[in-house]
Amino acid sequence: MVDVFDIYDKMERNNILLSFKGEITSDLLTSILQIMENKMDNMQEEPKMKKKVYNVLVECLQNLYHHLDDCADVAGINEKVRSAIFMIGKLENKYSIFTGNYILNENIHGLKSRLDEVNSLTKEELKEYYKKVLNNGEMSLKGGGGLGMIDIARKTGEKLEYNFLDIDNKVSFFTLNIKVSQQQ
Repeated sequence: MVDVFDIYDKMERNNILLSFKGEITSDLLTSILQIMENKMDNMQEEPKMKKKVYNVLVECLQNLYHHLDDCADVAGINEKVRSAIFMIGKLENKYSIFTGNYILNENIHGLKSRLDEVNSLTKEELKEYYKKVLNNGEMSLKGGGGLGMIDIARKTGEKLEYNFLDIDNKVSFFTLNIKVSQQQ
Protein backbone atom coordinates (compact mmCIF):
# COMPACT_ATOMS: atom_id res chain seq x y z
CA MET A 1 0.00 0.00 0.00
CA VAL A 2 1.18 3.54 -0.75
CA ASP A 3 2.23 5.47 2.33
CA VAL A 4 0.39 8.72 1.60
CA PHE A 5 1.54 10.32 4.83
CA ASP A 6 5.18 9.69 3.88
CA ILE A 7 4.61 11.46 0.55
CA TYR A 8 2.76 14.30 2.32
CA ASP A 9 5.52 14.61 4.93
CA LYS A 10 8.29 14.78 2.31
CA MET A 11 6.36 17.43 0.39
CA GLU A 12 5.73 19.40 3.57
CA ARG A 13 9.40 19.26 4.66
CA ASN A 14 10.50 20.48 1.22
CA ASN A 15 7.73 23.09 1.11
CA ILE A 16 6.35 21.78 -2.19
CA LEU A 17 3.60 24.16 -3.30
CA LEU A 18 2.41 22.13 -6.26
CA SER A 19 3.26 18.78 -7.80
CA PHE A 20 1.94 16.80 -10.74
CA LYS A 21 2.76 13.45 -12.30
CA GLY A 22 1.09 12.32 -15.47
CA GLU A 23 0.41 13.21 -19.06
CA ILE A 24 1.49 16.70 -20.07
CA THR A 25 -1.17 18.52 -22.12
CA SER A 26 -1.68 22.14 -23.12
CA ASP A 27 -4.77 22.34 -20.87
CA LEU A 28 -2.67 21.10 -17.95
CA LEU A 29 -0.05 23.79 -18.58
CA THR A 30 -2.71 26.49 -18.50
CA SER A 31 -4.12 25.09 -15.24
CA ILE A 32 -0.72 24.85 -13.56
CA LEU A 33 0.14 28.44 -14.49
CA GLN A 34 -3.21 29.67 -13.17
CA ILE A 35 -2.84 27.72 -9.91
CA MET A 36 0.68 29.06 -9.33
CA GLU A 37 -0.38 32.60 -10.11
CA ASN A 38 -3.16 32.29 -7.49
CA LYS A 39 -0.78 30.73 -4.95
CA MET A 40 1.75 33.54 -5.37
CA ASP A 41 -1.07 36.11 -5.05
CA ASN A 42 -2.20 34.44 -1.80
CA MET A 43 1.40 34.42 -0.53
CA GLN A 44 1.57 38.13 -1.38
CA GLU A 45 4.68 37.58 -3.44
CA GLU A 46 6.43 40.71 -4.73
CA PRO A 47 5.37 41.54 -8.31
CA LYS A 48 8.96 41.34 -9.64
CA MET A 49 9.53 37.88 -8.12
CA LYS A 50 6.07 36.71 -9.20
CA LYS A 51 6.81 37.72 -12.80
CA LYS A 52 10.23 36.05 -12.74
CA VAL A 53 8.87 32.77 -11.33
CA TYR A 54 5.95 32.81 -13.76
CA ASN A 55 8.20 33.40 -16.79
CA VAL A 56 10.63 30.64 -15.80
CA LEU A 57 7.71 28.34 -15.05
CA VAL A 58 6.31 28.94 -18.54
CA GLU A 59 9.67 28.01 -20.10
CA CYS A 60 10.02 24.86 -17.97
CA LEU A 61 6.50 23.67 -18.74
CA GLN A 62 6.86 24.43 -22.46
CA ASN A 63 10.09 22.44 -22.49
CA LEU A 64 8.26 19.50 -20.92
CA TYR A 65 5.36 19.77 -23.34
CA HIS A 66 7.35 20.26 -26.55
CA HIS A 67 10.43 18.16 -25.91
CA LEU A 68 9.19 14.91 -24.43
CA ASP A 69 10.75 12.05 -26.35
CA ASP A 70 8.41 9.53 -27.88
CA CYS A 71 9.41 6.45 -25.92
CA ALA A 72 6.49 4.29 -27.09
CA ASP A 73 7.11 0.57 -27.07
CA VAL A 74 10.52 1.08 -25.47
CA ALA A 75 11.31 -0.90 -22.34
CA GLY A 76 7.66 -1.33 -21.36
CA ILE A 77 7.17 2.41 -20.95
CA ASN A 78 4.25 2.55 -23.39
CA GLU A 79 1.83 3.93 -20.76
CA LYS A 80 4.26 6.67 -19.77
CA VAL A 81 4.97 8.07 -23.23
CA ARG A 82 3.79 11.62 -22.52
CA SER A 83 4.16 11.28 -18.77
CA ALA A 84 6.37 13.55 -16.72
CA ILE A 85 6.69 14.97 -13.24
CA PHE A 86 6.66 18.60 -12.23
CA MET A 87 7.06 20.19 -8.78
CA ILE A 88 7.53 23.69 -7.47
CA GLY A 89 8.60 24.53 -3.96
CA LYS A 90 9.72 27.54 -1.98
CA LEU A 91 12.32 27.62 0.77
CA GLU A 92 13.03 31.02 2.28
CA ASN A 93 13.23 33.47 -0.64
CA LYS A 94 14.05 30.94 -3.35
CA TYR A 95 11.71 28.94 -5.55
CA SER A 96 12.77 25.57 -6.95
CA ILE A 97 11.15 24.19 -10.08
CA PHE A 98 11.72 20.49 -10.68
CA THR A 99 10.86 18.60 -13.86
CA GLY A 100 11.46 15.02 -14.87
CA ASN A 101 10.71 12.98 -17.98
CA TYR A 102 11.85 10.01 -20.01
CA ILE A 103 14.42 10.63 -22.73
CA LEU A 104 15.81 8.33 -25.38
CA ASN A 105 19.47 7.59 -24.65
CA GLU A 106 20.38 8.58 -28.20
CA ASN A 107 19.26 12.16 -27.38
CA ILE A 108 21.20 12.56 -24.13
CA HIS A 109 24.52 13.63 -25.63
CA GLY A 110 23.01 16.55 -27.57
CA LEU A 111 20.96 17.78 -24.60
CA LYS A 112 23.87 17.40 -22.18
CA SER A 113 26.14 19.35 -24.54
CA ARG A 114 23.63 22.22 -24.79
CA LEU A 115 23.09 22.30 -21.02
CA ASP A 116 26.84 22.26 -20.32
CA GLU A 117 27.40 25.03 -22.85
CA VAL A 118 24.68 27.19 -21.25
CA ASN A 119 26.15 26.50 -17.77
CA SER A 120 29.64 27.52 -18.92
CA LEU A 121 28.61 31.01 -20.02
CA THR A 122 28.68 34.27 -18.06
CA LYS A 123 25.66 36.58 -17.89
CA GLU A 124 26.98 38.68 -20.78
CA GLU A 125 27.93 35.61 -22.84
CA LEU A 126 24.42 34.20 -22.32
CA LYS A 127 22.95 37.42 -23.68
CA GLU A 128 25.15 37.21 -26.79
CA TYR A 129 24.50 33.48 -27.23
CA TYR A 130 20.74 34.11 -27.00
CA LYS A 131 20.98 36.72 -29.78
CA LYS A 132 23.13 34.40 -31.89
CA VAL A 133 20.69 31.49 -31.61
CA LEU A 134 17.71 33.80 -32.18
CA ASN A 135 19.28 35.31 -35.31
CA ASN A 136 20.56 31.96 -36.57
CA GLY A 137 17.00 30.86 -37.31
CA GLU A 138 17.83 27.16 -37.01
CA MET A 139 15.13 24.98 -35.56
CA SER A 140 15.68 21.88 -33.45
CA LEU A 141 14.15 18.56 -34.41
CA LYS A 142 11.26 19.36 -32.06
CA GLY A 143 10.59 22.72 -33.71
CA GLY A 144 12.20 25.06 -31.19
CA GLY A 145 15.25 27.18 -31.64
CA GLY A 146 16.89 25.95 -28.44
CA LEU A 147 16.23 29.22 -26.66
CA GLY A 148 14.35 27.80 -23.64
CA MET A 149 17.31 26.72 -21.52
CA ILE A 150 19.28 29.84 -22.47
CA ASP A 151 16.33 31.99 -21.44
CA ILE A 152 15.92 30.15 -18.12
CA ALA A 153 19.62 30.63 -17.30
CA ARG A 154 19.42 34.33 -18.25
CA LYS A 155 16.29 34.96 -16.15
CA THR A 156 17.49 33.09 -13.07
CA GLY A 157 21.21 33.88 -13.13
CA GLU A 158 21.70 30.32 -11.87
CA LYS A 159 23.31 27.20 -13.29
CA LEU A 160 20.92 24.57 -14.63
CA GLU A 161 21.08 21.50 -12.36
CA TYR A 162 20.31 18.31 -14.24
CA ASN A 163 20.74 14.56 -14.11
CA PHE A 164 20.18 11.53 -16.33
CA LEU A 165 19.15 8.33 -14.53
CA ASP A 166 19.73 5.17 -16.58
CA ILE A 167 16.57 3.11 -16.94
CA ASP A 168 17.85 0.65 -19.55
CA ASN A 169 19.93 0.62 -22.75
CA LYS A 170 17.33 2.68 -24.67
CA VAL A 171 15.78 5.08 -22.15
CA SER A 172 16.85 7.31 -19.25
CA PHE A 173 14.99 9.67 -16.93
CA PHE A 174 16.02 13.32 -17.24
CA THR A 175 15.62 15.63 -14.24
CA LEU A 176 16.04 19.38 -14.16
CA ASN A 177 16.13 21.63 -11.10
CA ILE A 178 15.82 25.37 -11.64
CA LYS A 179 16.34 27.82 -8.77
CA VAL A 180 14.66 31.23 -8.94
CA SER A 181 15.64 33.92 -6.45
CA GLN A 182 15.17 37.65 -6.24
CA GLN A 183 18.84 38.40 -6.88
CA GLN A 184 20.41 38.16 -10.29
